[in-house]
Amino acid sequence: MSIITIENLADTKGPLLGIDPGTKTFGLAVSDTTRLIATPIQTIRRKKFTPDAAKIFELYDDRKCEAIIVGNPVNMDGSEGPRSQSVKDFCHNLLQLRDIPILLWDERLSTAAVTRTLLEADTSRAKRSGAVDKLAASYILQGVLDRLRL
Repeated sequence: MSIITIENLADTKGPLLGIDPGTKTFGLAVSDTTRLIATPIQTIRRKKFTPDAAKIFELYDDRKCEAIIVGNPVNMDGSEGPRSQSVKDFCHNLLQLRDIPILLWDERLSTAAVTRTLLEADTSRAKRSGAVDKLAASYILQGVLDRLRL
């Protein structure tokens, strides 16, 4: 496989794994089998590529996922900077290990939206820091699920 489009994703069935790739952590979320709801799973601290990829593939296999959705941190003007290139490189490295569909999804403001929601819920700083990455992954994945239903 390769990096796919949303149209290619519509041709698959089954759960999707969402990833919010940060510089220090990965937020992970999964959809239900009917692709209606994204649920945050966990946040994992980044180590090196090989153990990170192994953890991602373990969750992918355990949840019987059909594709991975990866948040692409494009700039506010729509251009792609160094962080976006880093995410693309990460996806290409994953594809060197496994032939699976990967969709890059614009994640602009996902972390800000999730943080704002947590602040409005009066969530403590400690709880916010532990939850924001997996909730951002869920937010990104839910965007894809909503788009697939259009």
